[in-house]
Amino acid sequence: MTLDFYEGKKVLVTGGASFIGSHLVDKLVQLGAKVTVVDNLSSGKLENLKESWSKIKFVKKDLEYAKLEELVEIFKGHEIVFHLAATHGGRGYIHTHPADVCSNFAIDHHVFEASYVAGVERVIFASSACVYPPNLQNQSGSSYLLKEEDSNPFNLEGYLSADIEYGWAKLMGEIQLIAFIKQYGLKGCSLRFVTAYGPRENETHAIIALIYKAFEKMDPYIIWGTGEQERDFTYVEDIVEGTLLAGEKVTDGTPINLGTGKRYKVKYVAEKIFEIMKWRPKKIIFDTSKPVGVVSRALDISRAKTLLGWQPRFTLEEGLRKTIDWYIATHTPKGYVNEKLLMERSG
Repeated sequence: MTLDFYEGKKVLVTGGASFIGSHLVDKLVQLGAKVTVVDNLSSGKLENLKESWSKIKFVKKDLEYAKLEELVEIFKGHEIVFHLAATHGGRGYIHTHPADVCSNFAIDHHVFEASYVAGVERVIFASSACVYPPNLQNQSGSSYLLKEEDSNPFNLEGYLSADIEYGWAKLMGEIQLIAFIKQYGLKGCSLRFVTAYGPRENETHAIIALIYKAFEKMDPYIIWGTGEQERDFTYVEDIVEGTLLAGEKVTDGTPINLGTGKRYKVKYVAEKIFEIMKWRPKKIIFDTSKPVGVVSRALDISRAKTLLGWQPRFTLEEGLRKTIDWYIATHTPKGYVNEKLLMERSG
């Protein structure tokens, strides 16, 4: 991917010290962009930016509580904002922190308003597959791929539904961005990420949690839910490439799915992790008391292929191997599993 579009561009990334955000920052720097990162480090880590640290500007700022004039000063002079900052986490976190994730209503509004007032040309918003109606995702073994029209933020008179408070906040973020496009001529689009995974992710998310438990040789090994729940697991480098293409090509608020269009059962992913790590527990326990979310989720990526010329490059096994290699290289076994890590985002 060449993406000459970004060479010399002044780009601001909110949440740029986070998992996906830091990978996006690294790629933007490689492409020759002049990058500013805004992050409050509530879940992001400066360590995630070590590859690009000498070439970026970093501003520590809480976007939920910042005054408009403060943000305008920070945003001024930038052409593109990639808005990834959010109160977020894996299913355990968003299930147990419903009020906290509602802060995204304020964070998104502050970013869109500051972008408009500061004269930013376009904003790319990191949304989520949680914007989709749960009743389309409640059948095990489903072959239905979620289409952007299933949650259409342009159709405010139609029926909308989303996956718990986090999904509603993301859907309202999409609607807010379109409102700023309608009223003020801001440009941009929303990208619906689905079960992204890869290096720098934390243990509140499914794949890292499964790797963490295997790394600590948890036995009996606990899998949340029945293990039959299905997800469209998308490797972070694919997410970043789709995000960059959208920043160049889509400006009218159109939401775009970024996934693989394939679904895998969580118990299958666990078995692949055991295989790659050359270790297997003697016993597996399925804990159905834990939050697991919808039964079956995978995205239709036809729009991304058509509008962006994008499709994922990494297979699940390739992504798992890269993620496991990173986890082993950057963590030291403790000999036990800390349950709090699975519920509370720590970085």
